[in-house]
Amino acid sequence: MIRTLVLVEGDSDAAAVRALADLVGCDLGSRRIQIWPAGGVTNFPKVLAELVRGNPRAGFCGLYDVADERHVRRALENASLGAAPHESLDASGFFACVDDLEDELIRALGTGAVERVLEAQAELNSFRRFQAMPQHRHSPVHRQLRRFLGTRATRKIRCAQSLVEAMDPGQLPSPLVQLAARLLGPTSR
Repeated sequence: MIRTLVLVEGDSDAAAVRALADLVGCDLGSRRIQIWPAGGVTNFPKVLAELVRGNPRAGFCGLYDVADERHVRRALENASLGAAPHESLDASGFFACVDDLEDELIRALGTGAVERVLEAQAELNSFRRFQAMPQHRHSPVHRQLRRFLGTRATRKIRCAQSLVEAMDPGQLPSPLVQLAARLLGPTSR
């Protein structure tokens, strides 16, 4: 029986949450926690409603991008888990990333550490070529990194996990700190 379901937008977010669980010592299996990528935030309402119907005793939590809050609110309302319109979604266990999770991870680690992760994955030369492209040449490194990570789905998945693995718990950005507390805390709904 699943005790907690973690709803995230996609596979890269799921990989990052698995790495987060490892980082904070949360054994997902023994705690009966399942991470569920929705295949896009617009799928949250349908997916969450199905998950609640199929797992009525489970607790629910997740991550989302601030710009997509309306989709998460609608999902919570459709699943009868809704927060009041003026309430933060934190109380419902859904934690907002300012732009997206990759942006949070890059800011938390710093661009130098992110470049070291890329180097360890044999991606730094590709990033340097990306930086030299006319359309990216004058952008801040942070923005270049964020854009580069999203250019291939496999890179985004691999890097999201590696960026979390490169952190110590004190470096975690706020949405991951909140989610970690939820994963390690009581699982009641």
